[in-house]
Amino acid sequence: MRKHQLNILTVSNTKKIHFKVVNNFLYLLCQQNLSWPKLNGMKNKILVIDDEQSICLLLENFLNKSYEVIVKRDGLEALEWLEGNLPDLIICDIQMPNLDGYQFVDKVRQRGFTKHTPIIMLSGIESSKDRVKCYRLGAQDFLVKPFNPEELDELIKKNLNPIHYALKW
Repeated sequence: MRKHQLNILTVSNTKKIHFKVVNNFLYLLCQQNLSWPKLNGMKNKILVIDDEQSICLLLENFLNKSYEVIVKRDGLEALEWLEGNLPDLIICDIQMPNLDGYQFVDKVRQRGFTKHTPIIMLSGIESSKDRVKCYRLGAQDFLVKPFNPEELDELIKKNLNPIHYALKW
């Protein structure tokens, strides 16, 4: 008998089967480097927030192959979009009009549905002090512009599939 089956001996057969199916599904998910939406034929949704059109176009073109990309020009516009939508990950600039990246992250972390959404800060600001401020507000990662798209891709994968990365260590 497997280790995980010992914990459910007193539960009905239906629940045993359900537990096995979920456990096997999670194992498959980790082995195939797939996230839940990809198994259903859907792409993970990434919200990109930046006031520079060139960065928005670059990110949209680079990420569109693997992800559904939504682009907003400032933090206020992004918060309005978040009222009725939930992304899998957010990529956010710091210096923007109306609502800067710091204020945006702070507000996102105070909301129920987006409280745990991974955020990657992408900014031209290089100081360690600003990176630490972003981390303390709740950002998971920070990339400095200009950035390496391959590094961004790895950060996205790490934040969308943390179990996969843990299994590879």
